[in-house]
Amino acid sequence: MDDLRDKYISLIANAGDEAALEDLRVQAVGKKGEISLAMRELGKMSAEERQAAGPRLNALKDEINSALAAKKEALGDAALDERLRGEWLDVTLPARGRRQGTIHPISQVTEEVTAIFADMGFAVAEGPQIESDWYNFDALNIPGHHPARAEMDTFYTHRGEGDERPPHVLRTHTSPVQIRAMQDQGAPIRVIAPGRVYRADYDMTHTPMFHQIEGLAIDRDISMANLKWVLEEFVKAFFEVDDVELRFRASHFPFTEPSAEVDIRCSWEGGTLKVGEGDDWLEILGSGMVHPKVLEAGNIDPNEWQGFAFGMGIDRIAMLKYGIPDLRAFFDSDLRWLRHYGFAALDVPTLRGGLSR
Repeated sequence: MDDLRDKYISLIANAGDEAALEDLRVQAVGKKGEISLAMRELGKMSAEERQAAGPRLNALKDEINSALAAKKEALGDAALDERLRGEWLDVTLPARGRRQGTIHPISQVTEEVTAIFADMGFAVAEGPQIESDWYNFDALNIPGHHPARAEMDTFYTHRGEGDERPPHVLRTHTSPVQIRAMQDQGAPIRVIAPGRVYRADYDMTHTPMFHQIEGLAIDRDISMANLKWVLEEFVKAFFEVDDVELRFRASHFPFTEPSAEVDIRCSWEGGTLKVGEGDDWLEILGSGMVHPKVLEAGNIDPNEWQGFAFGMGIDRIAMLKYGIPDLRAFFDSDLRWLRHYGFAALDVPTLRGGLSR
């Protein structure tokens, strides 16, 4: 045992790297190492011999393992010292220039729209992006046979076989937020609901995920005249023009009655949109008076209260205002695009200080 100890202690001390050290570990205490084989011989000894040799072998094995661990740590420290000598950093060198980030056009336009409607007394309401079938469709008077409820248009969450619970969807509009706001706050109420929405569509002007903002105002004597004034004031403030002409075209939405699509007078001279002048018309949003069944779903008595609602795509009005040709570019994460169309981080849009500084 003394010979084994002297042999391996010397070899371990002279090991030049971790590979050589691992070879010594295998030779000494590996499955077929000398010390391991010696310990197997204990079974062939008498009780008296085993009682004398067993403790000495265990002590030898522990000593060799300790020597291996100490040498491995020493080799690691030496390698680190060598690396530190080769890799050094002069902390007195000047720092790199700090790059300024920019605000994404979607975030900017959301803040612009919020500032405009906040000035008219609208609060911001939020809701979940995964909605129950009831909030997304039934509460909004959308019948079961409506095309919007088909799986080719709407993203439904997966349900296991035999699951009888009502289906859930990735919300197709932010209108469910209006139902939740009515249930929580009652009437009168005046809110806008910005947020992400999802539909199964993808091309130059559509993406599977996009952004909407919807508005809701309910009181005892609200009419289409109030709706027209609110939308005129919004368009003038958002496009930063002194005058604007809106055209209301009769339409049909299940959640409003009467319903109207809203166009703005504009021109496209030189490929640039100019709002408030010209002979062209451009559709920007849908609107109408809230359907009595929608009021009832929000726990509001339609015999006492009435109101208007409207909705528009944030991505769409951002494209129109800032001349962005392709909706898909909003989600490409191209730094060059973001630097070109982005906004200064500290220039928060306000009506007094300016929206699009």
